[in-house]
Amino acid sequence: MSLPRVVIGAPGTGQGKTTVATGLMAALRSRGLAVSGHKVGPDYIDPGYHALATGRPGRNLDPHLVGEERVAPLLLHGARGADVAVVEGVMGLHDGRIGADGFASTAHVARLTRTPVVLVVDIARMSRSVGAVVAGMAAYDPAVEVVGVVLNRAGSARNVTEVTRSLGIPVVGVLPRDEAISSPSRHLGLVPVGERDGAAEVVARLGEQVAGHVDLDAVLALAASAPDLDVAPWDPAAEVRPVAGEPVVAVAAGRAFTFAYAETAELLTAAGCRVVPFDPLTDRALPDGTQALLLGGGFPEVHVRQLGRNAPLLAQVREAVVAGLPTVAECAGLLYLLDALDGTPMAGVVGADAAMTHRLTLRYPVAGAASDNLLSRAGEEVRGHEFHRTALTRPARGWTPAWEIDGELIGVASSTLHASYLHLHWAGSPVLAQRFADAAAAASPVAAASPPVAPVVAVVEQPPVEPLQHHGDRETGPGLVDFAVNVHPEPRPAWLEAALLDGVRDSVRYPDPAPARAAIAELHRRRTDEVLVTAGAAEAFELVARWKQWRHVVVVHPQFTEPHAALERAGHRVTVVPCRAEDGYRLDPDAVPDDADLVVLGNPTNPTGVLHPAADVLRLRRPKRVVVVDEAFMDTVVGERESLARDRRRGLLVIRSLTKHWSMPGIRAGYVLGSERSIAGLAARQVPWSVSAPAITAAVACTAPAALAEATRRAERITTWRSKLVAGLEERGVEVLPSETSFVLARLGLGTREALRERGVAVRRADTFPGLDATWARIAVRPPETCARLFAELDAIS
Repeated sequence: MSLPRVVIGAPGTGQGKTTVATGLMAALRSRGLAVSGHKVGPDYIDPGYHALATGRPGRNLDPHLVGEERVAPLLLHGARGADVAVVEGVMGLHDGRIGADGFASTAHVARLTRTPVVLVVDIARMSRSVGAVVAGMAAYDPAVEVVGVVLNRAGSARNVTEVTRSLGIPVVGVLPRDEAISSPSRHLGLVPVGERDGAAEVVARLGEQVAGHVDLDAVLALAASAPDLDVAPWDPAAEVRPVAGEPVVAVAAGRAFTFAYAETAELLTAAGCRVVPFDPLTDRALPDGTQALLLGGGFPEVHVRQLGRNAPLLAQVREAVVAGLPTVAECAGLLYLLDALDGTPMAGVVGADAAMTHRLTLRYPVAGAASDNLLSRAGEEVRGHEFHRTALTRPARGWTPAWEIDGELIGVASSTLHASYLHLHWAGSPVLAQRFADAAAAASPVAAASPPVAPVVAVVEQPPVEPLQHHGDRETGPGLVDFAVNVHPEPRPAWLEAALLDGVRDSVRYPDPAPARAAIAELHRRRTDEVLVTAGAAEAFELVARWKQWRHVVVVHPQFTEPHAALERAGHRVTVVPCRAEDGYRLDPDAVPDDADLVVLGNPTNPTGVLHPAADVLRLRRPKRVVVVDEAFMDTVVGERESLARDRRRGLLVIRSLTKHWSMPGIRAGYVLGSERSIAGLAARQVPWSVSAPAITAAVACTAPAALAEATRRAERITTWRSKLVAGLEERGVEVLPSETSFVLARLGLGTREALRERGVAVRRADTFPGLDATWARIAVRPPETCARLFAELDAIS
């Protein structure tokens, strides 16, 4: 069969394979071509980005998992109807399974599929040595044809010329260093597509980048040079026989369960099953008629609290699996079936707990079945992979082990359950799919979940499913008086409106944040390389979370939850250090563990309104520790006392926002202040052009003399309004925490917030902030005439 195809390889990890491969897929698709995306190795995450880029399922090519004889047929199967296939390599070109002489390496797959290779080489710190590296790569295995090179992170044109002269292989692309788009890091690699907001936009930008700097015609010519393959495409229908009754197989999906090989569902469908996805984060019950359950891999540890709050589904799964529902659980699925994960109750099927560790378990084993069970028969061998940072804190007792790997027994199994950390590619052992389908066909459907009984008396509203991502704008709505969002209530000044309009007019070209960086640097008496302009404080939190592989992250709570959420999205386990109510929720520097290498706190703190002394914040500094201070509301403090914006000590990052004080939540404008090295590290992870032209012109305008004078007037008005708000609340017996900013934390009592909403007044719930309960509410400072409505409704309720 004829299939134009190319492998994107590299001399080593971190050279830019994912950027180039995914961008190439998107760029070729934009040309109107049908593109098939593939990944060498067991990785689940890159194929998700490939799927976004191509509009087709991302596929894996792994000789270890499926056997050498199936690699080329699986390539042709995945590429049915495609004009071209792009295969992203793994690690270095010749790096494969340890001790197996390059088995399952990119080069191995290129040989098996007779596919030419284009090397991606990071030349940021090399010139002519690139030629030696590429020559060595090309000559190392004569059966692997290296036909082109993409130079990544290129600097000067002079250096590119020197590198190009050193090569005996055509250069088909040169990607400049300042346009590199880095992928967000997580403890196991990239953030899965299903968990990353804006993933489609990122992939589109990758496509634009590659289209602008890679010769697509040259790449297509190289792909067309690939010889025909004399094998037939893999066919799932030839691997299994259909069962009767079209049994429903419920497959976990959503943000917590993103790891799946497309061939698994294809095999089950070919075996006569109806595959129905469900989301354990949000779905309250298994799909109707479920006769088997497949819980794959993912990152449940990142979403453990939300999983634990979905009690109806956990209860149904526990009852169904214990009653004999055929169930396969891999890694994340195993964790879901445990008693608890990181202290959060799970389904309670397997009597064990698990917790995140600092150790990555990564192996590529041959596993032997330890018993006859749902999936396997004693002594049968399969090839799989393990990839996790969690570990069981106590062994599961009362179960037969699932697998034996190098003398170690892992997992649990029975005639209806198979759960372990081992990931399998069922195309390599299609008998697993057959046995699962047979068990599903013989099983009775799970009984429908009983509908919840409506309470006789109205109760206090339950917390949101994702409390860390609950913000004040979700409390407001048409017809409601807004005390929930901390945006200054007055109209924007005329000079700011004019600046925003100038930004809109300037948006016909790509934005340049340099003027804003210079203006902000002058305002805070910093150098420009100590300033990073961001799309609001939210982008700054994401950059910090992805900046390093933090070892021990501490967030001081209660405070604004977005930094905590960003850290969890990036895969970090967060330690909460609570400020105590008896101390007025003030910072105790001694409560922060000494080994913390990242500490995040707000000042003044949202939602408490507490302004921590700068001296206390500075006591958090340690060697090799970064202290992040969220000063998003510092401009509401008269004189900005206790601000550290001008403090240039190492290990200190200050994040500021222009959103709230200047009444422009729809214009994401903020910045980070820190050392030159820290700012450069954050900037390297910032998506190009993330800050819009209107945000840039607004940032410049908000540093002008007229803006500084108006900022002071606004802060003074807030102080006056706040005193009247506090007085009115205290007159009505409401406890109010002393505040120094544009909101107050008030103990309204259970049910009062809901009652106010029923009467047309929105205040911000506080029980989504760690350390606070539903008796508290955050109330934005408003002018006295607006506060009069709040007081009237409180009087009516009482």
